[in-house]
Amino acid sequence: MYQFILLLAGVFALVIGAALGYFARQSIARKKADTIETTLQKKISQVKKDAEEITSRAREKAVQIIEKTKRDVTSQRQELFSAEKLLLKRQNTLEGRILNLEEKERKFCEKVEKLKKIKEALEDLKQGTLKNLERISGLSKEEAKKELLEEFEKEYQKEILEKVRKLEEAGLEKYEEKAKKIIALAIQKYALSQAQELTTTTVSLPNEEIKGRIIGKEGRNIRTLERLTGVEIVVDETPEAVMISGFDPIRRQIAKISLERLIQDGRIQPARIEDTVQKVESEITSQIKKAGEKAIYDTGIVGLDPRIVQLLGRLRFRTSYGQNVLLHSIEVSHLAAALASELGVDSKIARKAGLLHDIGKAVDHQIQGSHTDIGIKILEKFGVEKEIIIAMKSHHEEYPAESIEAVLVQVADQISGARPGARKDTLENYLKRLEELEGIALSFSGVEKAYAIQAGREIRIFVKPGEIDDLTAKKLAREVANRIQEELKYPGEIKVTVIRENRAVEYAR
Repeated sequence: MYQFILLLAGVFALVIGAALGYFARQSIARKKADTIETTLQKKISQVKKDAEEITSRAREKAVQIIEKTKRDVTSQRQELFSAEKLLLKRQNTLEGRILNLEEKERKFCEKVEKLKKIKEALEDLKQGTLKNLERISGLSKEEAKKELLEEFEKEYQKEILEKVRKLEEAGLEKYEEKAKKIIALAIQKYALSQAQELTTTTVSLPNEEIKGRIIGKEGRNIRTLERLTGVEIVVDETPEAVMISGFDPIRRQIAKISLERLIQDGRIQPARIEDTVQKVESEITSQIKKAGEKAIYDTGIVGLDPRIVQLLGRLRFRTSYGQNVLLHSIEVSHLAAALASELGVDSKIARKAGLLHDIGKAVDHQIQGSHTDIGIKILEKFGVEKEIIIAMKSHHEEYPAESIEAVLVQVADQISGARPGARKDTLENYLKRLEELEGIALSFSGVEKAYAIQAGREIRIFVKPGEIDDLTAKKLAREVANRIQEELKYPGEIKVTVIRENRAVEYAR
């Protein structure tokens, strides 16, 4: 019983504690709620206050922007108005000028029409006058012109000839003296000592027995040598000599040196021939390269393609009328440069063009065409400057000279080739050239005799005095010179002299 009472008392106390706790917690909660609501109200009030301040500042800013915009718009309107006024003013000015130009054009057209009418009237008057003159004189216009010119020519022939002779003598003496000084100075600057070279294709033998060894058993030695060198070995009845025939000068040189070494060595057999030819080819290739490099070093030219240098070296084994072409090219290079320096033109162009002017001769036996055209193609292929090609292509007058450097290269080429002893010529070619020279002179009417003298350097023409007068003789000399330039090829220059002689013969008895 006692325990039951304690239990009830505990339950009752528990209920009362719970109720008290509930009410206490509700009271605390109400207090906290009042505190949060107050805080929220304060924050809301502060936010409203801040929003009003921001709105106020934004309004002020908007007002400022609107005012600035109005000011800018007003300023732009004023600028546009000023520009419009300026454009309008310019438009009015242009319209005024256009009106003036139209007026001037109209007046000009009127003047042109008037001039046309005046010109037509003058032409009619001229034609009428000419017809009256023809009717009165009984001669046509062409007949009157011809008769007038003939009359003037007869009347003033002596005076014209005297003046022409004086001018020519004065001018020629002056310019010949100057030209001689320039050429002499250029030659003195480069005085090349050059002996005439002969590229012979004859190999001397120590005895006749060696011919059999060269031919070999069943001709195997000579066939091997011909196959390896690309030439033809001619073993005939010529005593103690064999001939080497071929178009390529380098191949002929290889064959010549190889054969000479085989003869000196004494062991002539296919294997030995092959070994000797290989060694000689290697030596010749090296000589070609060194010769080309020495040429550009001697002339002071840089920047050439190595393949052009190799082609220059091939000219070491090429001759023209006995003159070595590489030495000739070097000489032309120095002479052209010296002449260019004396005349004040580009000596570098003249020097380079002079060295390369005969480059086509290195392969002219392999490619069809003249060595000048071949040289032009070679230089164009390897990117040589256009002014160099222009300066070298007219050295044989196949192309017209387009620059002063071209003329200087042509002059230097003629100096180098035409000087005494530089080149040789065969008797047949020499006689043929003299015959052609005299034939050209005799082909003109009124020519009585013609003689080529001074080894073809001068042609003297004797004319019939009854058919050729002094003025016509002068014209004849010029025409003969022009024909010679057009039809003949020759080194240097040829002097044309026309002689007109009257003889009066009487006998005293």
